[in-house]
Amino acid sequence: MKKILSVLMVLAMILAMTACGGTASTETTAAPAGTEAAGTEAAGTAASSDAIPGLEDGVLTIAMECAYAPYNWTQPDDANGAVPIKDSTEYANGYDVMIAKKICEANGWELEVVRTDWDSLVPGVQTGIYDAVIAGQSMTADRMEQVDFAGPYYYASIVCVTKADSAFADAQGISDLSGGTCTAQIATVWYDTMLPQIEGAQIQTAAETAPAMLMALETGTVDFICTDMPTAMGAVAAYPDMVILDFTDSDDNFVADEGDINIGVSVMKGNTALKEAIDSVLSTMTVDDFNAIMDEAISVQPLSE
Repeated sequence: MKKILSVLMVLAMILAMTACGGTASTETTAAPAGTEAAGTEAAGTAASSDAIPGLEDGVLTIAMECAYAPYNWTQPDDANGAVPIKDSTEYANGYDVMIAKKICEANGWELEVVRTDWDSLVPGVQTGIYDAVIAGQSMTADRMEQVDFAGPYYYASIVCVTKADSAFADAQGISDLSGGTCTAQIATVWYDTMLPQIEGAQIQTAAETAPAMLMALETGTVDFICTDMPTAMGAVAAYPDMVILDFTDSDDNFVADEGDINIGVSVMKGNTALKEAIDSVLSTMTVDDFNAIMDEAISVQPLSE
């Protein structure tokens, strides 16, 4: 539908300019950030969506797993502001959905959520299947070569989670985790970059999803898992027998760069207009704002009720 509308709009422009003796051009000059062209609405409203590739219909289509609490999850109804999942009778909610709703409300867009697996997120936004990914993605250097990022919209420190009765529950640094069995979610910095920093760790096969990672710990398949702080907070809310191992104030901690802990919204490479429209909303929010929304998400995630 978006492609059809775009073709019709171009044809209409050509016909109009031909009738006036003009020459059609596809070049567009964007108004400077923070300004608005005469006779148009301010940037960030529904009227400006025509200038954003993929947003001609005023609908922001985003992708997420809908299985990565507290960032996102699936639920059976629209309780607590959940939104419908496309081609499904179920609903999506969580921190990512809450942030997406704020972005859409500020820009005058409708929100459409697509559920897909983790490995499909980057390829999907690269090929235009969806406009953006809001799914708890770290802004790593590798990903930034494939997509552009708006944000960050959260700052997530790296931690471990273990059982309260585990021999590792009193660990004071990552060296204390040596010899333990562990895992993390596949294709994440937790598994690829962080776990290998634990000398002597017995790294097991990566978990396909965040819930699978948590279940591996809950069932005793591994001694501990590596994740980020929001996921860990959601885990201990859902599983009271789990505890967080946070080595942030220790010299014996994971080495992580900003890209590992900054969580961003990915868009197609070169879609500067969409990136700037999203950033225009996120840039007005503070760390306290982000934390307050995350606390709300954790409080309403299904397993914590």
